[in-house]
Amino acid sequence: MKILVLNASPKGKNSTTVHTALYLQALHPEHEFTFISVGQRIKSYENDFTPLRIELGKADLLLFSYPVYTFIAPYQLHRLIELIKADGIDLSGKFSTQITTSKHFYDVTAHRYVEENCLDLGLKVVRGLSADMDDLLTEKGQREARNFFEQLLFSCAHGLFVTPSSKAPKREKVVYQPVLVSTPKVKGKDVVIVTNHAPYDENLANMIADFRAALPFESRIVNLREFPFAGGCLGCFGCAITGKCVYKDGFDDFLRTEIQSADAFVYAFSISDHYTHSSFKCYDDRQFCNGHRTVTHGTPIAYLISGDYQYESNLRMIVESRSEVGGNYLCGVATDEGNTTADIQALADSLVFALEKKLSRPANFYGVGGMKIFRDLIYVMQGMMKADHRFYKEHGIYDFPQKQKKRILQMKLVGAMMAVPSVQRKLKGQMDQYIIGPYEKVIEQTKGKRV
Repeated sequence: MKILVLNASPKGKNSTTVHTALYLQALHPEHEFTFISVGQRIKSYENDFTPLRIELGKADLLLFSYPVYTFIAPYQLHRLIELIKADGIDLSGKFSTQITTSKHFYDVTAHRYVEENCLDLGLKVVRGLSADMDDLLTEKGQREARNFFEQLLFSCAHGLFVTPSSKAPKREKVVYQPVLVSTPKVKGKDVVIVTNHAPYDENLANMIADFRAALPFESRIVNLREFPFAGGCLGCFGCAITGKCVYKDGFDDFLRTEIQSADAFVYAFSISDHYTHSSFKCYDDRQFCNGHRTVTHGTPIAYLISGDYQYESNLRMIVESRSEVGGNYLCGVATDEGNTTADIQALADSLVFALEKKLSRPANFYGVGGMKIFRDLIYVMQGMMKADHRFYKEHGIYDFPQKQKKRILQMKLVGAMMAVPSVQRKLKGQMDQYIIGPYEKVIEQTKGKRV
């Protein structure tokens, strides 16, 4: 089998991820592996796609190799997918799979993003390998890589492929026309609308215009397509200690002064390739100059999205997860799928309410699970990620359960008492009352009070 390894890491041959594919190549000389550092060469393929088109045409199987960056694949892979689709090369019937390395922070959304785009291209998609960054250095990790490849060959031979998601029905594209009358504006709140709308994207521009009209606060627009990005995140960790990006395009200062200083964020984009245009992903990745620090915790977020959002389950998960991990109150999402005007007005009202009430909500599984991964990662890597370590200590993110010594001792005492038969008989049927007693006390103390 001719296997084309599309190495989308910006580190090229120095990528940790690609070494898993190199390991498989060493084990299987009977297969023809070709490696291309598409992540490093993405600018050259923008100028001339021909060399890559030739390699894509020769391959039997496309193996996407990349590190997981901020919930999805790196900007460089997003751009590659745009180029492949724009070129129009026929890849239907070929096989595809993927290998990623990460700390398993939303590797599921990254894999689903690549799968969905491969399915768009008519590829037969086999479930990929999501490895920990250090897995290849262990016997267990090496065994799992070997098993993955054997399963890959078996799946290709027996037709065991990823099931496509439901596609949105074709609908006539109607340009939304702004109808809301601008409300009087009051000062005191700074709302930034971060978008990547293109000059021809009239629909999104009109949605933004109506949202600004409905909002009683002054707002300003930051269009990411206009920022002179020098490139996508390189994964170099140069910012880990200083907080300064190695690029000299000024994005880190721009991010902190023009965007993160706002009282509320509104993200506005049109759906493409199951996310949005790669300029937004470049913005996502370059925010790593903040490391793993939730520096905008408590700032409300709202979304204006043009496209078939209800059919993009993976994108909906990403939108919710970003707010949960960041500790941002998600005010809602307004789309152009239904009653757009009413949705935009309701979203503006929701954002105002969140700002006035300083709303917050407890993190769900997306937020709790994601932050526990970061907590453990930064604690281990504190020697290098010093800014993250300081932030986590100052904000009490190191909430390791083994530090709750009093609670652990209490549970041991309760467990020891419950093991005594006489105590068991005495407490039979009374445990619920012991548990809910403190809650009932809170209710009694609250009666007659108004917040």
